[in-house]
Amino acid sequence: MINSITLTNFRNHTSCRIQTHGRRNVIITGPNGAGKTAVLEAVSMLSGDRGLRGAPMGDIARFGGDGGFSVFALLGDDTEISVYFTAGDANRRARIDGDSATLSDLSARLRTVWLTPREDRLFVDGAAERRAFFDRLAASFDSAHAGRCARLSKLMSERAFALKNGRDVRWLDALDAQIAGVAVSVADARVRYAGELNYFLTDCAVTVSGMVEQMLIDGCAASAERHYLEYLHGARELIGDKMVVDGPHKSDFGVFNKRLNLPAALTSTGQQKTVLLDLILAHAKLIHTKTHRRPLILLDEAAAHLDADARARLFRDLGAADAQVWATGLDANVFADVPDAVFVACKDGEINNILVPGNTDEQD
Repeated sequence: MINSITLTNFRNHTSCRIQTHGRRNVIITGPNGAGKTAVLEAVSMLSGDRGLRGAPMGDIARFGGDGGFSVFALLGDDTEISVYFTAGDANRRARIDGDSATLSDLSARLRTVWLTPREDRLFVDGAAERRAFFDRLAASFDSAHAGRCARLSKLMSERAFALKNGRDVRWLDALDAQIAGVAVSVADARVRYAGELNYFLTDCAVTVSGMVEQMLIDGCAASAERHYLEYLHGARELIGDKMVVDGPHKSDFGVFNKRLNLPAALTSTGQQKTVLLDLILAHAKLIHTKTHRRPLILLDEAAAHLDADARARLFRDLGAADAQVWATGLDANVFADVPDAVFVACKDGEINNILVPGNTDEQD
């Protein structure tokens, strides 16, 4: 959990500090453009990720500043962590308790997952968006998964280049052997994650479909790797200028709404949002069970598309979540029933006050 966080020259925040007072729910409210999402973005970077917007570092630095930014947090166990970027530097830097650290070191301290308005279309957009979303969830469950996905993408690009340029068979054989091994690892992580997540889901179920994933479900890793390698050996043709080959880079995820007995893609926007929130809360339970650490859940415009009953259910579930939840919204009154919450008022890039229920004193 985060006890306090300080942003310096981050987006439209010159300098601001938020204290959570140890609360499990942090509700950030204010008008559009006030900097609410920027706070969530800053929190998301503390786990070593590029952030929920995936923006270039130079774009995150406050316009008119020195071209750099920093995010500093004090955790519940008194550990101090920070991420900072300096103009002219190629990458972000990290510190833990004042000492230099790698970004991957941060992921061991904080596990973070988020929902933004972009994910509201997850079930109606293409498979690539769903893969990216679920792979991000799986990566916070299996920290090596993101690296495997990146390696698979790189190897596939190298294979396409080799085919276009007529590289010899031995080169392609070596590439295909590497691809088959990594592909099975990626598919296996997805299948295992879906199974683990479904244990914590009651009103919906996650499925993963794909060539290699099905090979694993039907057999074992060794046979899946062998069969996929045979497939790659027989799929070395180009159509036009493109390599046409199946694999984990073409796989898809599905979610079935048990309440309505329908795939999530066929339900309303509000029902899809409810399913997404169910997934995120189940993910938090899974992470807490496996790591004994409370993850951070970031919900941008948390109550959007939800009716009164759905909001009441969300707030009830937030109270029982094994996580610290950071949520944004326009109206603080909508979140009045959120338990164990601290309220942060955000306006014009400034944190004006923190209102703790039952305490009318203003905080910095």
